[in-house]
Amino acid sequence: MTPWSGGIFGSRGRCLLAPNPGIMTLDGTNTWVLQEPGASGLVVVDPGPVEDGHLERLTAELGDVRLVLVTHHHFDHAEVAAELGRRKGCPVRALDPALCVEAAPLADGETLSVDGLELRVLTTPGHTADSVSLVLPGDGAMLTGDMVLGRGTTVVAHPDGQLAPYFDSIGRMRSLAATGEVRTLWPAHGPVLEDALGVLDFYLAHRRERLAQVERALAELSVAVSPELAEDPTLPRRVVEVVYADVDESLWGAAELSVRAQLAYLASR
Repeated sequence: MTPWSGGIFGSRGRCLLAPNPGIMTLDGTNTWVLQEPGASGLVVVDPGPVEDGHLERLTAELGDVRLVLVTHHHFDHAEVAAELGRRKGCPVRALDPALCVEAAPLADGETLSVDGLELRVLTTPGHTADSVSLVLPGDGAMLTGDMVLGRGTTVVAHPDGQLAPYFDSIGRMRSLAATGEVRTLWPAHGPVLEDALGVLDFYLAHRRERLAQVERALAELSVAVSPELAEDPTLPRRVVEVVYADVDESLWGAAELSVRAQLAYLASR
């Protein structure tokens, strides 16, 4: 596996990797710095956590920050957003009003213009209810937050994460890739993905296969799919032990949250 350390991508993107590697964060949080060629104004996306001087690095290295954006509320993305905005004297925006500073919440389809740079907001609930992705038309790229990761697949963690919105959101993201508007994906963890359409097709296929595996596990456990499916507190772990038997047990906690989301989805159909 090639180590990921960020870098420059397209004509408008630079990834500054936060020093918070882990099982859930992969190499760390990708803080994206966006800038129109020839312009001075910067947009910072997911400034990340308070860890090992990352905020100080952003403060020192980045000059004319005009806007801070947060793809969702998890602390490894949003923890220093308000403080960075304060230090740079700029607004902070997200879908969740609680994260916004001196600005309104983001809106689906909204176009953000900062010193010649244009971004389009795509609300993509699923990983969390407040997840957004950001389309960067000038580079044919989409910043995906945690909806798509640079390696592996994301967690849809019940109850904030929900599978029905997740399927809808990945479908909307795929539509942009199918038309050629989006060619590459810039995730919040792990490396840039050059084949946007292929990756999103894989994400849909993988999630549907996992859902089918859960259904087969329920049959093996002699549990009927019904509206009461999500009410048994012991069922998610029993399903994990069947479906994720080949996965390192250190990941079973996250897998159980995903299974809870899958059971809620099956119970609601």
